[in-house]
Amino acid sequence: MSIQAEQQRNVRRHWARPGGSHDKLVRLLKNYLPVAVGVLTALLAMAPFTGGDKVSFVLDKNKVEVAKERMRVSEALYRGQDSKGQPFSLRAGSAVQKSSREPIVDLNDMAARILLPEGPAVLNAQKGRYDMETERVAIVGPVQFEAAGGYRLVTRDVGIDLQTRRMKSAGRVDGRIPIGTFSGDHLEADMNARTVTLNGRATLRIEQNGLKGQK
Repeated sequence: MSIQAEQQRNVRRHWARPGGSHDKLVRLLKNYLPVAVGVLTALLAMAPFTGGDKVSFVLDKNKVEVAKERMRVSEALYRGQDSKGQPFSLRAGSAVQKSSREPIVDLNDMAARILLPEGPAVLNAQKGRYDMETERVAIVGPVQFEAAGGYRLVTRDVGIDLQTRRMKSAGRVDGRIPIGTFSGDHLEADMNARTVTLNGRATLRIEQNGLKGQK
């Protein structure tokens, strides 16, 4: 057996042994992935559409439907707290309902911000459409997410079903967590189950410096 082959064999043994790198990685993922899911869930769950009678934002379903011909709002801003008492803000550069006969509200220049225990988290999107009848939101174009602690995620063309509380991206997703980077063809999230799934060529690249920083 060559020296190189013996070295590779030793590396595999070290990786697989109890208490070795494999166990450390599993513990890290068990800690980090729920946090990442919680951040995404908090941002999506705080949307005023799901707030019911707790929200008086311009996109409140009852408020929008009373528009006689059309509704147009510029620089709409809503501030509040989520169920855990964490302060957040949701801003739309504009919100337009073309006609009272159409249950569609066009959203532009959207930004959401929430203060989590780990620090602030921000979600930005350019355009979206909210269907009041189906209670679905379609975000058109890129979606950027960033949170304290080294969390970043970029995807595009995201659909959110507010009744089932599920989210799915039609575009590729790339992101970063403190221990490395990840990517996939699509992203699916179940906000009730608090799970996020990467589908299609999903990869996770662990950075040695990231692992060392978490020991």
